[in-house]
Amino acid sequence: MKNFSNKLLKHKPIIFIDNFLYRVNNDNVFAIGAQLSYFLFLSLFPFLIVFLNILSFVSIVRIDIVYSFIQYLPLDVQNIISNFIKDLAVVSSRELLSIAAIGGVWTASAGVTRVIKAINKAYDYEETRSYFILKGISIIFTIALILLLVLVFITLVLGEFIGKELFNFLGIIHAFVDIWSKIRLIIPIAFMIIIFALLYKYSPCVEHKNRVKLRYAIPGGLFTTFGWILTSNIFSLYVINSNKHSTIYGSLGGIIVLLVWLYIVSIIIVLGGELNATLEYFRKNDYKVNSENSIIVKTLNKHS
Repeated sequence: MKNFSNKLLKHKPIIFIDNFLYRVNNDNVFAIGAQLSYFLFLSLFPFLIVFLNILSFVSIVRIDIVYSFIQYLPLDVQNIISNFIKDLAVVSSRELLSIAAIGGVWTASAGVTRVIKAINKAYDYEETRSYFILKGISIIFTIALILLLVLVFITLVLGEFIGKELFNFLGIIHAFVDIWSKIRLIIPIAFMIIIFALLYKYSPCVEHKNRVKLRYAIPGGLFTTFGWILTSNIFSLYVINSNKHSTIYGSLGGIIVLLVWLYIVSIIIVLGGELNATLEYFRKNDYKVNSENSIIVKTLNKHS
């Protein structure tokens, strides 16, 4: 058994997967995902209130672009969010939204705080910052996230306008529709990667000189972005082809789907941090195997 484990652990991909799985198990990723999904659920609608409030001041952004942006979410989740946006537009005044936005930033930052703690856990860093400092960082992250999303929408609008004018000038306006349909999918994905990479870079509680470099945070950003899109589509297909949740839970079916989806998303966010932390560990230790941090060694020793 020992010889078998030694042969396995001579290959870098095996060593990496082994350490990654150890971290996932040791850091209780699925339990943290459950905690995180609770805070994200509480934060989602206050976040939308703040986001829509700011978006209302940007006259060039049309509300239909907001609906097109949520296409990466499962259908039931899309319906909940789109209905919430419609209801908000009908019953709320700008003054009311402005008041709600203040409390919304505070409430939404609770979800970001939990994300920061989860990422610290992944990196094996102890959170030593005080409540007020951590809350301040979470609020800054929340506002930055909202502003980045607004920038995404502005980019989509301006990109479409500039593209049309350019292609019209070149006399090939007919080709624009096909090209833009592909580009407009790439823009939000690129911004998602940036958002998650910045989150993995600035969340860990470390001194400035030891802060995670952006290029080392990008793998987690890529993993989380494409993992989010892939699992959301798979989950959406499952829900569409299995309508049991509507039969069992009735009108609560959509909420159940939203909660399950948030749980899956939460796990993916934490796994992105674990991926970056594993890469960071091997950059410092040059793929040296530590038997204490090896699932393969412990499993084979248990059965030997």
